Amino acid sequence: MLGLGAAGLVTAPYLQHGFEAVADKDPTGLSGLLPNGGGFRYYSVASSVPERGPEDYRLTVGGLVERPAEYTLDALRALPQTRVVRDVQCVTGWRVPGTPFEGVPLWRLLDAAGVRPEAGAIRFDCFDGTYTESLTLPQARRDDVLVALRMQDRPLGHSHGGPVRLYVAPMYFYKSAKWLSGITLTEKVEPGYWEELGYDVDAWVGRSNGRDDAPTV
Repeated sequence: MLGLGAAGLVTAPYLQHGFEAVADKDPTGLSGLLPNGGGFRYYSVASSVPERGPEDYRLTVGGLVERPAEYTLDALRALPQTRVVRDVQCVTGWRVPGTPFEGVPLWRLLDAAGVRPEAGAIRFDCFDGTYTESLTLPQARRDDVLVALRMQDRPLGHSHGGPVRLYVAPMYFYKSAKWLSGITLTEKVEPGYWEELGYDVDAWVGRSNGRDDAPTV
């Protein structure tokens, strides 16, 4: 029994990485129904999502800003990075403790673009062509809201929303939009994909969606 336990500890990281590789290539989404040693489940609201890398990834910042911008993956990697380690809490109930995310604080991109006075919120678009999310401007300026490029101390894989995703540490994980491609400043909040289907717009962990989970902050 001890030998089997030790073997499990040794092989678990390889099995998890193998599962994630399968999930990356799974166009059906059925792999999201399988248990995963990392604790995550894989969700997509699109039938398929194209993969993007350094050669074709672009992130635009526009809307109510003075200086619209477009960032390549290399340009985002060259900016100062912040590391945040918090629990990840899904509104469906599963939780992954102590998950490191690294990336560019969103406020850096907002300051570089020059937010116009009439802006009060942000819409986030994704290159799956379907998913959107939103934050108020004060929410977006928190130090624990990242344009994330790394998770669990390695580059974001496609199934986890790579190469770039939003990460909103104090909110349920549906606010952390995967496959991020656009940041648009708006006058007011535009409810995202799941909010249009009944989820709370302000998704603070333990204080929204009728749930009492322990806060992640």
